[in-house]
Amino acid sequence: MVDSKSPAVAGKDSGNQLQLKKGGIDMLAGYAKRLGGAVLVLLAATALWSGCSHNNADSRQPAQMTEEPLSPADAAIDPAHWGRLYPVHYQQWKLTSEPTPAGLSKYKRGFDVGEERRDKLDEYPFLALLYSGWGFGTEYNEPRGHYYMVQDQLEVDPGRLKAGGACLTCKTPYAPKLQKEMGRAYFATPYKEVLARLPKQNQALGAACVDCHDNQGMTLRISRDFTLGKALRQIGMDPSKLTREQKKTLVCAQCHVTYMIPKDQEMHSTDVVFPWAGSREGGIPVENVIKNIKSSPANLEWTQAVTGFKLGFIRHPEYEFYSNDSPHWAAGVTCADCHMPLMSVSHETLTDHRIMSPLKGDMTACAGCHEEKAPELRAKVIAIQDRFIASYLKTGYAVAADAKLFEMANKAKAAGKQIDSQVYGIARENYEQAFYRLIFVGAENSTGFHNPKEGMRVVEDAARYAATAEMHLRQMLAKAGERVPEQVDLELSKYTGNRGQKHLKFRPEHEIKAPIVK
Repeated sequence: MVDSKSPAVAGKDSGNQLQLKKGGIDMLAGYAKRLGGAVLVLLAATALWSGCSHNNADSRQPAQMTEEPLSPADAAIDPAHWGRLYPVHYQQWKLTSEPTPAGLSKYKRGFDVGEERRDKLDEYPFLALLYSGWGFGTEYNEPRGHYYMVQDQLEVDPGRLKAGGACLTCKTPYAPKLQKEMGRAYFATPYKEVLARLPKQNQALGAACVDCHDNQGMTLRISRDFTLGKALRQIGMDPSKLTREQKKTLVCAQCHVTYMIPKDQEMHSTDVVFPWAGSREGGIPVENVIKNIKSSPANLEWTQAVTGFKLGFIRHPEYEFYSNDSPHWAAGVTCADCHMPLMSVSHETLTDHRIMSPLKGDMTACAGCHEEKAPELRAKVIAIQDRFIASYLKTGYAVAADAKLFEMANKAKAAGKQIDSQVYGIARENYEQAFYRLIFVGAENSTGFHNPKEGMRVVEDAARYAATAEMHLRQMLAKAGERVPEQVDLELSKYTGNRGQKHLKFRPEHEIKAPIVK
C-alpha cells in the first residue's frame, strides 16, 4: 500500500497543485486533441500525483499485466488503452485502488488509510443471525473502490458466488459482452467458468471507462441494456432518449441498484432483474421493491436458517433510495455532481474519477450549493446518520428477536404442540415486511443520508411491522403452552463466530454501537 502521507491518500493539495471545483460530470470530448504535445508532461505530473506504484501481482494495473495480446474488442474495454488518450482521467481512475483519507467518515471506514477492512456482520451482529443460511451470513465486507469490484468477489467467502455468472453483472465491464455471447447461460454458468472466458490480465478488472462512456465520442451511455435498459422501459422511459442530466445519475444506476436473481426449479440463476415494475422515475419506493420480490417464488433466492423461510434479498439500492423524491433529487442534483466534482489539473478541467463520498473529499463537492464551511456540513451529515443508525440498530435487533421466536414456534410444532397456522401466517407476513425494509436501508450505502426523511420512514415502518409480528408470535406461543421470556436470547455467538470456509471470528472492536442522538 502507500505511505499515509501521500497526497493521493491524504487528500491534500501539497505538491500537485490539485484544486477541486464545484460542479458535475463533464468528460470533455476532444480532450485528446487539445492535449497535443502536453501528453508526456501530464503523464509525468499525474505519475507524481498518484503518489505510488503497486508492486504485488494482485494489485497491478491492467496495463502492467500484459500476458497476451488483446483483441480489438478487448482493447476497447481495457482502461489502459483509454488512458493513452485520456491520461489524467486514467490516473484518477487508478486512484480508486488507493485507501481513502482517514477520519472523515464516521460509519464508512473500511477502506480508510490505516484501517482494517470492515465486515457488516461484525458492525451489525444481528445481520449474522438474519443472513444465516447463505453467503451473506458468512462474509459481508464493506466495499472498497471501483478498482476492486471483481477482486473483492475473488477474495470473499466462496458461498457468496453460488449464483454464478450473474454475480459479475455489476462488477466487470465485460458483463454486456458476456451476456450477449452466452445468452441465458451467462447467468447460471459457474462464476469461475464465466470469469475464465476473459483475457487473463483483465479477469480482475473492475468498473472501467467503457461502463459509462461511448468510446467514439466519450458521451455518457447505458452499457447494460440487458438490465438497466430493460428496467427503464418497464417504468416508461426510453433509454435512447435520456438527457445528459439523466445519464449523470443513470450510468451509476447500472450498478448502484438492487436486483433480483430469479431461479428455476433447480435453483439455477435465470436472469438479473431490477424490481421496478409498477414504479416510475423519481418514485421507486421500497413497497414496490418488496411487492416485486414477493410476486413470484422464482425471486426467493435463499432459505433463512433461523426461520426456515425462503426469502428474496435487497442489495445496495442507492438509486431507488436517492431518487425517491429526496431533497437533492428534487433540486436536480445528480450522482456525479456530489461524487465526481469538477477539478483542475495542469490547467485542464475534468471530473474527479476517484469517485468517493463527499465526506472523504472534505466536503468540497458541497461548496457549489452550500454556503456553510466543511466542518458545519460534516456535522450536519453525521447528525443525520446518527439518528438513522440509532433507529436502525434498535429495529435490527427487534427483527432478529422475531426470527428467534419463529424458531421457537417451529420447534414447538415439531414437538407436537398446536400452533395456530392463521396467526403464524399473519406474523410471518409482518416479519417479512419488516425484514425487507430493514435490509433495504441497511444495504444502501449512505447510512440514511441520501434521503433522510425516507430513511427514517422506512426504518420506522420496519419497527412497526416487527412489533406486530412479535405481538402475534407471543400470543400464538402462549396459546400453545410455550413460555416466552420477556427478553429473547438471540444467541448471537452461534452466528457471528466461525463463519464460512474461512472460519471467520467476530470482531467486537468493529461493532457499531448506538450513538448518542442530540
